[in-house]
Amino acid sequence: MNRRSLIAIAAFSLLAGTALAQEKKVSVYSAHNTAIINALQPKFEAETGIKIELVKAGSGDIIRRVRAEMGAPKADVIWSIGGEALEANKDLTAAYTPKDAAALDPAFKASGEWLPYTGIMSVFAVNTKKLKPEEYPKSWKDLADPKWKGKISSARADASGSSFMQLANVLIAYGDKGWEVYNGILANMVMSDSSGAVPRFVNDGEALVGLTLEDNALEYVRGGGNLAIVYPSDGTAAIADGIALVKGAPNEANGKIFLDWLLSKPVQEFVVKEIGRRPVRTDVPAVGLKPMSEIKLVKYDIPTVAAKRNEWLATWKKAFQNR
Repeated sequence: MNRRSLIAIAAFSLLAGTALAQEKKVSVYSAHNTAIINALQPKFEAETGIKIELVKAGSGDIIRRVRAEMGAPKADVIWSIGGEALEANKDLTAAYTPKDAAALDPAFKASGEWLPYTGIMSVFAVNTKKLKPEEYPKSWKDLADPKWKGKISSARADASGSSFMQLANVLIAYGDKGWEVYNGILANMVMSDSSGAVPRFVNDGEALVGLTLEDNALEYVRGGGNLAIVYPSDGTAAIADGIALVKGAPNEANGKIFLDWLLSKPVQEFVVKEIGRRPVRTDVPAVGLKPMSEIKLVKYDIPTVAAKRNEWLATWKKAFQNR
């Protein structure tokens, strides 16, 4: 074999090796809590050999980024943002039927363009060192009392999916009086960078009450922190946190592998036991979590909330500016 042929073979081998390396990655945009990402990312990479290239941002920023990249998509998967945000932006995502679709709980059934990943719930995180149990706020309406001014930690509803969920929760629970109640709560809020940071401020005593997700608060409770969880007596929503395959994903096959992995029984069992999220599979029990039968729920209709999303956020921005 002559020298030119050997060079050509070497070049081809190098290109083939590069292509193979590129195939072993998946680009993921996530609004997930950092602790959860740190728990799951190495597990996925070790089990599949596929490297996650991660962009972490708030739900609103993720949607804006994916939309800006529509002409040349860079993300393969959106991991963990509110179902209503995905529902309202279905043009950005591609339909995919996961390998274990038959095991998914119909209660978390989503549109064809996105999938339920875990069940999430809005709760109050309260500081147990500075508040006695009889002083805990019991309802959303309680939080509108001026005595809580400057003492409630929350993220912005226009940046955080879970904070938008809290807004929607109040509007649904109180109907015509929804904005009146919510604006009272908003007037008492101190804004944080993310919903995941809220329980840290409560645990450290910088706030007395925090509006956050059940699992974010449960992390501190299980760790022996200065924090207790209150499920609002006037109702909280239990909805699907979503995942989706980005339309035109550059690493589509690996994106599908990641989605299947997140919905697999072992991973769903892991997120319940180690993270405190509620499972979306019917064959995985919610061990260690308060039974749903003991929590007052509000009906959170995702398509309806998605249709109202832009209107509600516009109203929220005006209320925030004028508070």
